[in-house]
Amino acid sequence: MSAKKKKDHVVIFDTTLRDGEQCPGASMVLAEKLQVARQLARLRVDIIEAGFPIASPGDFEAVHAVATELAGTAAKRRRSPSICGLARCVSGDIDRAAEALEPADHKGRIHVFLATSAIHREHKLKMAKSKIIETVVKSVSHAKSYVEDVQFSPEDAARTEHPFLVEVVQAAVDAGATTINIPDTVGYAVPEEFGACIAHLKEHVKGIDKVVIHVHCHNDLGLAVSNSLNAICHGARGVECTINGIGERAGNCSLEEVVMALRTRSDFFNLDTQVKTEEIFRTSRLVSQMTGLHVQRNKAIVGANAFAHEAGIHQDGMLKDRTTYEIMRPEDVGISGTELVLGKHSGRHAFGDHMKKLGFDLADQQLEKSYDAFIALADRKKHIYDDDLVAIMQNQMDMATAVYTLEYLHVATGNSTVPTATVRLKKGDEEMQDAACGDGPVDAALKTIERITGIQGKLLDFSLQAVTRGKDALGEVSVQVDFGDQTITGKGSSTDIVEAGARAYLNCINRHISARKPKGKKKTRRKAS
Repeated sequence: MSAKKKKDHVVIFDTTLRDGEQCPGASMVLAEKLQVARQLARLRVDIIEAGFPIASPGDFEAVHAVATELAGTAAKRRRSPSICGLARCVSGDIDRAAEALEPADHKGRIHVFLATSAIHREHKLKMAKSKIIETVVKSVSHAKSYVEDVQFSPEDAARTEHPFLVEVVQAAVDAGATTINIPDTVGYAVPEEFGACIAHLKEHVKGIDKVVIHVHCHNDLGLAVSNSLNAICHGARGVECTINGIGERAGNCSLEEVVMALRTRSDFFNLDTQVKTEEIFRTSRLVSQMTGLHVQRNKAIVGANAFAHEAGIHQDGMLKDRTTYEIMRPEDVGISGTELVLGKHSGRHAFGDHMKKLGFDLADQQLEKSYDAFIALADRKKHIYDDDLVAIMQNQMDMATAVYTLEYLHVATGNSTVPTATVRLKKGDEEMQDAACGDGPVDAALKTIERITGIQGKLLDFSLQAVTRGKDALGEVSVQVDFGDQTITGKGSSTDIVEAGARAYLNCINRHISARKPKGKKKTRRKAS
Protein backbone atom coordinates (compact mmCIF):
# COMPACT_ATOMS: atom_id res chain seq x y z
CA MET A 1 0.00 0.00 0.00
CA SER A 2 1.36 3.43 -0.84
CA ALA A 3 2.11 5.80 2.00
CA LYS A 4 0.45 9.14 2.68
CA LYS A 5 2.22 12.26 1.49
CA LYS A 6 2.15 14.04 4.84
CA LYS A 7 4.18 12.39 7.59
CA ASP A 8 1.99 11.39 10.55
CA HIS A 9 2.94 10.60 14.12
CA VAL A 10 2.61 7.02 15.39
CA VAL A 11 1.97 6.80 19.15
CA ILE A 12 4.23 4.33 20.98
CA PHE A 13 2.35 2.82 23.91
CA ASP A 14 4.78 0.79 26.01
CA THR A 15 3.31 -2.02 28.11
CA THR A 16 6.56 -3.61 29.31
CA LEU A 17 5.61 -2.95 32.94
CA ARG A 18 2.16 -4.49 32.54
CA ASP A 19 1.83 -7.05 29.73
CA GLY A 20 5.59 -7.60 29.50
CA GLU A 21 5.82 -8.38 33.20
CA GLN A 22 3.15 -11.06 32.77
CA CYS A 23 5.77 -13.17 31.01
CA PRO A 24 6.41 -16.17 33.31
CA GLY A 25 9.35 -15.39 35.59
CA ALA A 26 9.68 -11.75 34.51
CA SER A 27 8.22 -10.06 37.59
CA MET A 28 10.02 -6.98 38.91
CA VAL A 29 10.00 -5.33 42.32
CA LEU A 30 9.00 -1.68 42.67
CA ALA A 31 12.54 -0.28 42.53
CA GLU A 32 13.19 -2.19 39.30
CA LYS A 33 9.95 -0.98 37.74
CA LEU A 34 10.85 2.61 38.56
CA GLN A 35 14.26 2.22 36.90
CA VAL A 36 12.61 0.81 33.77
CA ALA A 37 9.99 3.60 33.80
CA ARG A 38 12.70 6.26 34.00
CA GLN A 39 14.51 4.69 31.07
CA LEU A 40 11.29 4.50 29.05
CA ALA A 41 10.89 8.22 29.65
CA ARG A 42 14.44 8.75 28.35
CA LEU A 43 13.47 6.63 25.34
CA ARG A 44 10.58 9.08 24.82
CA VAL A 45 7.73 6.64 24.53
CA ASP A 46 4.36 8.41 24.46
CA ILE A 47 2.51 6.29 27.02
CA ILE A 48 3.64 3.90 29.76
CA GLU A 49 1.12 1.30 30.89
CA ALA A 50 2.49 0.86 34.40
CA GLY A 51 0.28 -1.96 35.67
CA PHE A 52 -3.13 -3.37 36.53
CA PRO A 53 -3.93 -1.63 39.86
CA ILE A 54 -6.74 -3.94 41.00
CA ALA A 55 -4.62 -7.06 40.40
CA SER A 56 -2.51 -6.73 43.55
CA PRO A 57 -1.25 -4.19 46.10
CA GLY A 58 2.11 -4.38 44.32
CA ASP A 59 0.58 -3.41 40.98
CA PHE A 60 -1.32 -0.53 42.58
CA GLU A 61 1.85 0.70 44.25
CA ALA A 62 3.78 0.47 40.97
CA VAL A 63 1.25 2.52 38.98
CA HIS A 64 1.01 5.10 41.78
CA ALA A 65 4.82 5.34 42.10
CA VAL A 66 5.41 5.67 38.35
CA ALA A 67 2.66 8.31 38.11
CA THR A 68 4.23 10.21 41.01
CA GLU A 69 7.75 9.91 39.60
CA LEU A 70 7.12 10.79 35.96
CA ALA A 71 4.06 13.00 35.93
CA GLY A 72 3.76 14.39 39.43
CA THR A 73 5.33 17.82 38.98
CA ALA A 74 4.48 20.69 36.66
CA ALA A 75 8.04 20.78 35.34
CA LYS A 76 7.93 17.14 34.30
CA ARG A 77 4.44 17.12 32.80
CA ARG A 78 5.52 18.90 29.64
CA ARG A 79 8.03 16.23 28.63
CA SER A 80 7.06 13.04 30.45
CA PRO A 81 5.01 10.16 29.02
CA SER A 82 1.36 9.72 29.91
CA ILE A 83 0.85 7.06 32.59
CA CYS A 84 -1.80 4.42 32.04
CA GLY A 85 -3.51 1.94 34.36
CA LEU A 86 -5.46 -1.10 33.17
CA ALA A 87 -8.96 -1.95 34.38
CA ARG A 88 -11.64 -4.45 33.50
CA CYS A 89 -15.06 -3.04 32.73
CA VAL A 90 -15.85 -3.28 36.43
CA SER A 91 -16.54 -0.27 38.67
CA GLY A 92 -14.12 -1.40 41.38
CA ASP A 93 -11.31 -1.81 38.86
CA ILE A 94 -11.88 1.65 37.45
CA ASP A 95 -12.01 3.25 40.91
CA ARG A 96 -8.75 1.55 41.85
CA ALA A 97 -7.06 2.62 38.62
CA ALA A 98 -8.19 6.22 39.14
CA GLU A 99 -6.79 6.22 42.67
CA ALA A 100 -3.44 4.84 41.49
CA LEU A 101 -3.23 7.45 38.72
CA GLU A 102 -4.17 10.42 40.93
CA PRO A 103 -0.60 11.86 41.01
CA ALA A 104 -0.53 11.92 37.20
CA ASP A 105 -3.32 14.52 37.06
CA HIS A 106 -4.14 15.26 33.39
CA LYS A 107 -1.33 12.94 32.24
CA GLY A 108 -3.26 9.87 33.46
CA ARG A 109 -5.07 7.39 31.22
CA ILE A 110 -7.52 4.66 32.25
CA HIS A 111 -7.54 1.67 29.91
CA VAL A 112 -10.71 -0.42 30.18
CA PHE A 113 -11.25 -3.72 28.39
CA LEU A 114 -13.95 -6.33 27.84
CA ALA A 115 -13.89 -9.46 25.68
CA THR A 116 -16.06 -9.44 22.56
CA SER A 117 -15.34 -12.58 20.51
CA ALA A 118 -17.91 -15.37 20.30
CA ILE A 119 -15.62 -17.85 22.04
CA HIS A 120 -15.10 -15.45 24.97
CA ARG A 121 -18.79 -14.50 25.13
CA GLU A 122 -19.82 -18.14 25.31
CA HIS A 123 -17.13 -19.71 27.47
CA LYS A 124 -15.75 -16.91 29.66
CA LEU A 125 -18.24 -14.08 30.01
CA LYS A 126 -21.51 -15.94 29.39
CA MET A 127 -22.85 -12.52 28.45
CA ALA A 128 -25.21 -11.46 25.66
CA LYS A 129 -24.09 -8.94 23.04
CA SER A 130 -26.52 -6.31 24.34
CA LYS A 131 -25.15 -6.68 27.88
CA ILE A 132 -21.57 -6.30 26.60
CA ILE A 133 -22.44 -3.04 24.85
CA GLU A 134 -24.29 -1.77 27.93
CA THR A 135 -21.28 -2.63 30.13
CA VAL A 136 -18.83 -0.92 27.77
CA VAL A 137 -20.85 2.31 27.72
CA LYS A 138 -21.21 2.32 31.50
CA SER A 139 -17.50 1.63 32.06
CA VAL A 140 -16.17 4.18 29.58
CA SER A 141 -18.50 6.81 31.10
CA HIS A 142 -17.39 5.85 34.60
CA ALA A 143 -13.70 6.14 33.66
CA LYS A 144 -14.44 9.45 31.95
CA SER A 145 -15.69 10.85 35.26
CA TYR A 146 -12.12 10.50 36.57
CA VAL A 147 -9.88 11.32 33.59
CA GLU A 148 -10.25 12.89 30.18
CA ASP A 149 -8.07 10.27 28.50
CA VAL A 150 -9.94 6.94 28.33
CA GLN A 151 -8.94 3.96 26.21
CA PHE A 152 -11.18 0.99 25.40
CA SER A 153 -10.07 -2.43 24.17
CA PRO A 154 -12.42 -5.11 22.85
CA GLU A 155 -10.40 -8.11 24.04
CA ASP A 156 -9.87 -10.76 21.33
CA ALA A 157 -10.98 -8.26 18.70
CA ALA A 158 -9.14 -10.15 15.96
CA ARG A 159 -11.55 -13.08 16.40
CA THR A 160 -14.67 -10.94 16.83
CA GLU A 161 -17.26 -10.80 14.03
CA HIS A 162 -16.84 -7.49 12.21
CA PRO A 163 -20.49 -6.35 12.53
CA PHE A 164 -20.45 -6.81 16.32
CA LEU A 165 -16.98 -5.29 16.63
CA VAL A 166 -18.30 -2.19 14.84
CA GLU A 167 -21.23 -2.01 17.30
CA VAL A 168 -18.98 -2.24 20.35
CA VAL A 169 -16.42 0.27 19.07
CA GLN A 170 -19.21 2.66 18.05
CA ALA A 171 -20.66 2.45 21.58
CA ALA A 172 -17.24 3.18 23.14
CA VAL A 173 -16.62 6.14 20.84
CA ASP A 174 -20.08 7.57 21.55
CA ALA A 175 -19.47 7.15 25.31
CA GLY A 176 -16.34 9.30 25.10
CA ALA A 177 -13.38 6.97 24.60
CA THR A 178 -10.41 8.91 23.20
CA THR A 179 -8.46 5.84 22.07
CA ILE A 180 -9.75 2.57 20.65
CA ASN A 181 -7.28 -0.29 20.91
CA ILE A 182 -7.76 -3.35 18.69
CA PRO A 183 -5.99 -6.35 20.24
CA ASP A 184 -4.97 -9.58 18.58
CA THR A 185 -5.05 -11.13 22.04
CA VAL A 186 -3.99 -14.65 21.10
CA GLY A 187 -1.79 -13.86 18.09
CA TYR A 188 -4.24 -15.48 15.67
CA ALA A 189 -4.43 -12.86 12.93
CA VAL A 190 -2.38 -12.62 9.75
CA PRO A 191 -1.32 -9.21 8.35
CA GLU A 192 -3.79 -8.71 5.50
CA GLU A 193 -6.68 -9.92 7.64
CA PHE A 194 -5.73 -7.66 10.56
CA GLY A 195 -5.20 -4.64 8.32
CA ALA A 196 -8.60 -5.25 6.75
CA CYS A 197 -10.16 -5.23 10.23
CA ILE A 198 -8.76 -1.74 10.87
CA ALA A 199 -9.93 -0.55 7.46
CA HIS A 200 -13.43 -1.93 8.17
CA LEU A 201 -13.65 0.01 11.43
CA LYS A 202 -12.40 3.19 9.75
CA GLU A 203 -15.16 2.86 7.16
CA HIS A 204 -18.09 1.86 9.37
CA VAL A 205 -17.66 3.54 12.79
CA LYS A 206 -18.99 7.11 12.88
CA GLY A 207 -16.58 9.54 14.54
CA ILE A 208 -13.66 7.11 14.39
CA ASP A 209 -11.59 9.86 12.80
CA LYS A 210 -11.84 11.82 16.07
CA VAL A 211 -10.14 9.09 18.15
CA VAL A 212 -6.78 7.35 17.86
CA ILE A 213 -6.77 3.70 16.83
CA HIS A 214 -4.16 1.56 18.57
CA VAL A 215 -3.26 -2.06 17.94
CA HIS A 216 -1.96 -4.59 20.45
CA CYS A 217 -0.60 -7.71 18.78
CA HIS A 218 0.71 -10.89 20.37
CA ASN A 219 3.40 -12.96 18.73
CA ASP A 220 2.07 -16.54 18.88
CA LEU A 221 2.60 -17.02 15.13
CA GLY A 222 5.59 -14.67 14.96
CA LEU A 223 3.48 -12.01 13.23
CA ALA A 224 3.06 -9.33 15.91
CA VAL A 225 5.29 -6.74 14.21
CA SER A 226 3.94 -7.54 10.73
CA ASN A 227 0.35 -7.28 11.92
CA SER A 228 1.06 -3.97 13.65
CA LEU A 229 2.72 -2.48 10.57
CA ASN A 230 -0.09 -3.61 8.30
CA ALA A 231 -2.61 -2.06 10.68
CA ILE A 232 -0.67 1.21 10.48
CA CYS A 233 -0.92 1.08 6.68
CA HIS A 234 -4.70 0.85 7.07
CA GLY A 235 -5.08 3.79 9.45
CA ALA A 236 -3.97 2.74 12.95
CA ARG A 237 -1.84 5.43 14.57
CA GLY A 238 -0.74 3.77 17.81
CA VAL A 239 1.20 0.59 18.53
CA GLU A 240 1.17 -1.17 21.90
CA CYS A 241 4.46 -2.96 22.37
CA THR A 242 7.14 -4.07 24.82
CA ILE A 243 10.91 -3.84 25.05
CA ASN A 244 12.51 -7.00 23.61
CA GLY A 245 8.99 -8.18 22.71
CA ILE A 246 8.50 -9.77 26.15
CA GLY A 247 5.04 -10.75 27.33
CA GLU A 248 2.63 -13.61 27.83
CA ARG A 249 3.27 -16.82 25.91
CA ALA A 250 5.32 -15.92 22.80
CA GLY A 251 5.37 -12.25 23.74
CA ASN A 252 4.18 -8.97 22.25
CA CYS A 253 5.01 -6.70 19.35
CA SER A 254 8.64 -5.65 19.84
CA LEU A 255 9.04 -1.90 20.37
CA GLU A 256 12.52 -1.73 18.89
CA GLU A 257 11.49 -3.63 15.75
CA VAL A 258 8.39 -1.60 14.93
CA VAL A 259 10.11 1.74 15.70
CA MET A 260 13.15 0.96 13.56
CA ALA A 261 10.98 -0.42 10.75
CA LEU A 262 9.11 2.90 10.61
CA ARG A 263 12.35 4.87 10.74
CA THR A 264 14.38 2.75 8.32
CA ARG A 265 11.52 2.47 5.81
CA SER A 266 10.17 5.99 6.16
CA ASP A 267 10.26 6.09 2.36
CA PHE A 268 7.41 3.57 2.37
CA PHE A 269 5.44 4.36 5.53
CA ASN A 270 6.07 8.14 5.58
CA LEU A 271 5.49 7.93 9.34
CA ASP A 272 7.53 8.76 12.39
CA THR A 273 7.64 8.27 16.16
CA GLN A 274 8.96 10.44 18.98
CA VAL A 275 11.23 7.65 20.22
CA LYS A 276 14.86 8.59 20.80
CA THR A 277 16.26 5.54 19.03
CA GLU A 278 19.78 6.03 20.44
CA GLU A 279 18.34 4.84 23.79
CA ILE A 280 16.99 1.57 22.39
CA PHE A 281 19.96 -0.69 23.11
CA ARG A 282 20.43 0.66 26.62
CA THR A 283 16.73 0.14 27.36
CA SER A 284 16.88 -3.40 25.98
CA ARG A 285 19.82 -4.30 28.23
CA LEU A 286 18.18 -2.74 31.29
CA VAL A 287 14.94 -4.66 30.81
CA SER A 288 16.88 -7.87 30.17
CA GLN A 289 18.82 -7.48 33.39
CA MET A 290 15.84 -6.39 35.49
CA THR A 291 13.66 -9.28 34.32
CA GLY A 292 16.37 -11.93 33.94
CA LEU A 293 15.14 -12.66 30.40
CA HIS A 294 18.11 -12.87 28.06
CA VAL A 295 17.95 -11.45 24.55
CA GLN A 296 18.62 -14.09 21.89
CA ARG A 297 21.77 -13.44 19.88
CA ASN A 298 19.96 -13.22 16.55
CA LYS A 299 17.20 -10.91 17.85
CA ALA A 300 16.51 -8.10 15.39
CA ILE A 301 17.88 -4.65 16.32
CA VAL A 302 19.25 -5.47 19.80
CA GLY A 303 20.66 -9.02 19.54
CA ALA A 304 24.42 -9.56 19.82
CA ASN A 305 24.54 -10.63 16.16
CA ALA A 306 22.30 -7.84 14.82
CA PHE A 307 25.29 -5.91 13.44
CA ALA A 308 27.82 -8.77 13.19
CA HIS A 309 29.18 -9.90 9.82
CA GLU A 310 31.05 -13.20 9.52
CA ALA A 311 30.66 -14.27 5.89
CA GLY A 312 33.69 -13.22 3.82
CA ILE A 313 31.64 -11.66 1.05
CA HIS A 314 29.71 -9.60 3.62
CA GLN A 315 32.89 -8.44 5.33
CA ASP A 316 34.37 -7.43 1.98
CA GLY A 317 31.27 -5.44 1.10
CA MET A 318 31.20 -3.76 4.52
CA LEU A 319 34.80 -2.63 4.13
CA LYS A 320 33.96 -1.04 0.78
CA ASP A 321 30.63 0.54 1.80
CA ARG A 322 28.66 -0.06 5.00
CA THR A 323 25.30 0.18 3.21
CA THR A 324 26.05 -2.96 1.19
CA TYR A 325 24.97 -5.13 4.12
CA GLU A 326 23.68 -2.75 6.83
CA ILE A 327 20.38 -0.91 6.55
CA MET A 328 20.88 0.77 9.94
CA ARG A 329 23.91 2.08 11.77
CA PRO A 330 24.65 0.54 15.19
CA GLU A 331 24.84 4.11 16.52
CA ASP A 332 21.21 4.67 15.49
CA VAL A 333 20.07 2.32 18.27
CA GLY A 334 22.75 3.27 20.78
CA ILE A 335 25.38 0.61 20.03
CA SER A 336 28.80 2.24 19.92
CA GLY A 337 32.32 0.92 19.74
CA THR A 338 33.51 3.85 21.82
CA GLU A 339 31.55 3.14 25.00
CA LEU A 340 32.87 5.16 27.95
CA VAL A 341 34.58 2.95 30.51
CA LEU A 342 35.45 3.71 34.13
CA GLY A 343 38.28 2.39 36.25
CA LYS A 344 39.18 2.23 39.93
CA HIS A 345 40.77 5.68 39.76
CA SER A 346 37.50 7.30 38.73
CA GLY A 347 36.16 9.51 41.52
CA ARG A 348 32.73 9.70 43.12
CA HIS A 349 31.77 12.73 41.02
CA ALA A 350 32.56 11.00 37.71
CA PHE A 351 30.79 7.86 38.93
CA GLY A 352 27.70 9.77 40.06
CA ASP A 353 27.57 11.78 36.85
CA HIS A 354 27.78 8.64 34.73
CA MET A 355 25.05 6.93 36.77
CA LYS A 356 22.78 9.92 36.07
CA LYS A 357 23.41 9.48 32.35
CA LEU A 358 22.32 5.86 32.74
CA GLY A 359 19.08 7.02 34.36
CA PHE A 360 19.91 6.30 38.02
CA ASP A 361 19.21 9.27 40.34
CA LEU A 362 21.01 8.26 43.52
CA ALA A 363 20.59 9.76 46.97
CA ASP A 364 23.80 10.35 48.94
CA GLN A 365 23.61 7.05 50.83
CA GLN A 366 22.79 5.11 47.66
CA LEU A 367 25.65 6.80 45.84
CA GLU A 368 28.08 5.90 48.63
CA LYS A 369 27.09 2.22 48.69
CA SER A 370 27.05 1.94 44.91
CA TYR A 371 30.43 3.64 44.63
CA ASP A 372 31.93 1.25 47.20
CA ALA A 373 30.59 -1.69 45.18
CA PHE A 374 32.01 -0.11 42.02
CA ILE A 375 35.48 0.24 43.59
CA ALA A 376 35.36 -3.36 44.84
CA LEU A 377 34.51 -4.53 41.32
CA ALA A 378 37.17 -2.29 39.78
CA ASP A 379 39.78 -4.05 41.95
CA ARG A 380 38.80 -7.33 40.28
CA LYS A 381 38.53 -6.22 36.66
CA LYS A 382 40.42 -3.76 34.50
CA HIS A 383 37.53 -1.79 32.97
CA ILE A 384 33.98 -1.11 34.07
CA TYR A 385 31.33 -0.83 31.34
CA ASP A 386 27.80 0.53 31.42
CA ASP A 387 26.31 -2.95 31.78
CA ASP A 388 28.57 -3.54 34.78
CA LEU A 389 27.12 -0.44 36.42
CA VAL A 390 23.55 -1.60 35.75
CA ALA A 391 24.44 -4.96 37.32
CA ILE A 392 25.90 -3.17 40.36
CA MET A 393 22.66 -1.22 40.76
CA GLN A 394 20.66 -4.43 40.42
CA ASN A 395 22.63 -6.01 43.27
CA GLN A 396 22.26 -2.85 45.37
CA MET A 397 18.46 -2.77 44.85
CA ASP A 398 18.21 -6.44 45.79
CA MET A 399 20.25 -5.85 48.95
CA ALA A 400 18.19 -2.79 49.94
CA THR A 401 15.01 -4.87 50.21
CA ALA A 402 16.61 -8.17 51.22
CA VAL A 403 15.77 -10.15 54.35
CA TYR A 404 19.01 -12.12 54.02
CA THR A 405 22.27 -10.77 52.59
CA LEU A 406 25.34 -12.73 51.58
CA GLU A 407 28.32 -11.90 53.79
CA TYR A 408 30.77 -14.71 53.04
CA LEU A 409 31.10 -17.61 50.61
CA HIS A 410 33.84 -20.20 50.34
CA VAL A 411 33.75 -23.33 48.20
CA ALA A 412 36.10 -26.28 47.95
CA THR A 413 35.81 -28.39 44.81
CA GLY A 414 37.77 -30.51 42.37
CA ASN A 415 37.61 -33.73 40.38
CA SER A 416 38.71 -35.75 43.44
CA THR A 417 37.13 -33.58 46.16
CA VAL A 418 33.59 -33.59 47.51
CA PRO A 419 32.25 -30.11 46.65
CA THR A 420 31.63 -28.22 49.88
CA ALA A 421 30.38 -24.68 50.50
CA THR A 422 30.59 -22.53 53.61
CA VAL A 423 28.15 -19.64 53.65
CA ARG A 424 27.54 -16.80 56.08
CA LEU A 425 24.32 -14.83 55.79
CA LYS A 426 23.17 -11.74 57.64
CA LYS A 427 19.60 -11.13 58.74
CA GLY A 428 19.29 -7.76 60.42
CA ASP A 429 22.05 -7.70 63.01
CA GLU A 430 22.24 -11.49 63.23
CA GLU A 431 24.87 -13.51 61.36
CA MET A 432 24.34 -17.20 60.57
CA GLN A 433 26.88 -19.61 59.12
CA ASP A 434 26.67 -23.20 57.92
CA ALA A 435 28.21 -25.60 55.43
CA ALA A 436 26.94 -28.34 53.13
CA CYS A 437 28.07 -30.69 50.37
CA GLY A 438 26.57 -30.95 46.90
CA ASP A 439 26.96 -32.35 43.40
CA GLY A 440 29.07 -29.30 42.50
CA PRO A 441 30.10 -25.96 44.01
CA VAL A 442 26.87 -24.21 42.98
CA ASP A 443 24.67 -27.03 44.32
CA ALA A 444 26.64 -27.03 47.58
CA ALA A 445 26.21 -23.24 47.96
CA LEU A 446 22.45 -23.41 47.31
CA LYS A 447 21.97 -26.28 49.77
CA THR A 448 23.82 -24.31 52.43
CA ILE A 449 21.60 -21.28 51.84
CA GLU A 450 18.55 -23.53 52.22
CA ARG A 451 19.89 -24.94 55.51
CA ILE A 452 20.44 -21.46 56.95
CA THR A 453 17.13 -19.93 55.82
CA GLY A 454 15.01 -23.03 56.35
CA ILE A 455 13.39 -22.43 52.96
CA GLN A 456 13.64 -25.03 50.21
CA GLY A 457 12.82 -24.52 46.56
CA LYS A 458 12.99 -26.58 43.40
CA LEU A 459 15.45 -25.13 40.88
CA LEU A 460 13.67 -25.06 37.51
CA ASP A 461 16.19 -23.09 35.47
CA PHE A 462 19.77 -21.86 35.82
CA SER A 463 21.25 -19.71 33.07
CA LEU A 464 24.50 -17.80 32.85
CA GLN A 465 25.70 -15.07 30.53
CA ALA A 466 28.56 -12.60 30.51
CA VAL A 467 27.41 -9.07 31.27
CA THR A 468 30.29 -7.47 29.40
CA ARG A 469 33.35 -8.52 27.43
CA GLY A 470 36.72 -10.00 28.39
CA LYS A 471 37.95 -12.83 30.61
CA ASP A 472 37.22 -10.75 33.70
CA ALA A 473 33.61 -10.02 32.71
CA LEU A 474 30.83 -10.09 35.26
CA GLY A 475 28.82 -13.29 35.11
CA GLU A 476 25.07 -12.75 35.36
CA VAL A 477 23.08 -15.73 36.61
CA SER A 478 19.30 -16.00 36.32
CA VAL A 479 17.48 -18.73 38.20
CA GLN A 480 13.85 -19.77 38.32
CA VAL A 481 12.76 -21.44 41.56
CA ASP A 482 9.50 -23.21 42.43
CA PHE A 483 8.50 -22.75 46.08
CA GLY A 484 5.28 -24.74 45.74
CA ASP A 485 2.81 -21.86 45.88
CA GLN A 486 4.74 -19.59 43.53
CA THR A 487 7.54 -19.57 40.96
CA ILE A 488 10.06 -16.76 41.24
CA THR A 489 12.92 -15.56 39.05
CA GLY A 490 16.02 -14.06 40.65
CA LYS A 491 19.22 -12.55 39.34
CA GLY A 492 22.74 -12.21 40.68
CA SER A 493 26.04 -11.06 39.25
CA SER A 494 29.71 -11.40 40.16
CA THR A 495 33.06 -12.08 38.51
CA ASP A 496 32.73 -15.45 40.33
CA ILE A 497 29.91 -17.49 38.78
CA VAL A 498 29.40 -19.55 41.96
CA GLU A 499 28.86 -16.34 43.92
CA ALA A 500 26.56 -15.04 41.16
CA GLY A 501 24.49 -18.25 41.42
CA ALA A 502 24.31 -17.98 45.20
CA ARG A 503 23.19 -14.34 44.99
CA ALA A 504 20.53 -15.20 42.42
CA TYR A 505 19.14 -18.04 44.54
CA LEU A 506 19.17 -15.89 47.69
CA ASN A 507 17.37 -13.18 45.71
CA CYS A 508 14.58 -15.68 44.97
CA ILE A 509 14.29 -16.62 48.64
CA ASN A 510 14.09 -12.95 49.65
CA ARG A 511 11.39 -12.29 47.06
CA HIS A 512 9.49 -15.36 48.24
CA ILE A 513 9.59 -14.09 51.83
CA SER A 514 8.47 -10.60 50.77
CA ALA A 515 5.60 -12.01 48.71
CA ARG A 516 4.29 -13.90 51.74
CA LYS A 517 4.19 -10.79 53.94
CA PRO A 518 0.63 -9.47 54.33
CA LYS A 519 0.09 -6.05 52.80
CA GLY A 520 -2.61 -3.66 53.93
CA LYS A 521 -5.17 -2.48 51.39
CA LYS A 522 -5.32 1.18 50.49
CA LYS A 523 -8.67 2.96 50.70
CA THR A 524 -10.35 3.81 47.43
CA ARG A 525 -11.12 7.50 46.94
CA ARG A 526 -14.61 8.72 46.17
CA LYS A 527 -15.57 9.24 42.55
CA ALA A 528 -15.25 12.83 41.39
CA SER A 529 -18.52 14.65 40.98
